[in-house]
Amino acid sequence: MNIVLLGAPGAGKGTQAKVISKKLNIRHISTGEILRSEIKKESALGKKAVKFVESGKLVPDEIIIEIIKNIIAGGKSENGFLMDGFPRNLEQAKMFSNMLDQLGIKLDKVINIVVDNKEVIERLSKRVTCSVCRRVFNKDDNNVNLKCPECNGDLVKRKDDSAEVIEHRLKVYEKETKPLVDFYAGKGLLVNINGSGDKKEITERIMEFL
Repeated sequence: MNIVLLGAPGAGKGTQAKVISKKLNIRHISTGEILRSEIKKESALGKKAVKFVESGKLVPDEIIIEIIKNIIAGGKSENGFLMDGFPRNLEQAKMFSNMLDQLGIKLDKVINIVVDNKEVIERLSKRVTCSVCRRVFNKDDNNVNLKCPECNGDLVKRKDDSAEVIEHRLKVYEKETKPLVDFYAGKGLLVNINGSGDKKEITERIMEFL
């Protein structure tokens, strides 16, 4: 099964992506993680991407699409895939759709996790990130002395998780993503999922449609 997971910052995409991909035994493709992996491996595409990352610029869509294409076409997603963090806008969605057509692969579902803006702001305001391994946690999770349970690194609050920045990110998301949601709805692929409540409940809602 081939799935795209959509949702605003703080909607719980990353958490659900890991759980759903394991349940379905499909490849979890996180654009952030695959970019870091290519850069670490110093692959040809990684070397191209790092120039943009080091200069504080966004990595061009063409490079990200090429990395995703290599993963999917390289036999690493034979059981299917779950896209997490891509596409983010209509242009990326069209590029992704064209890439899948070239590979002869069909997208099965697009899951849009919907969460009220007020709840998103509350969630992200509590979020902390490991300064070492970059994993994300909630301050309500039992973080002893704000240490990462995975690597014992310091858990810190990101500057872009302040209320003002979050509100701006949500406005940008709504502006860029509305056409994307309409694009997939027009293809009959989109399913809106209520992203409020317990994590397990949200997982069960998603699985009902898969």
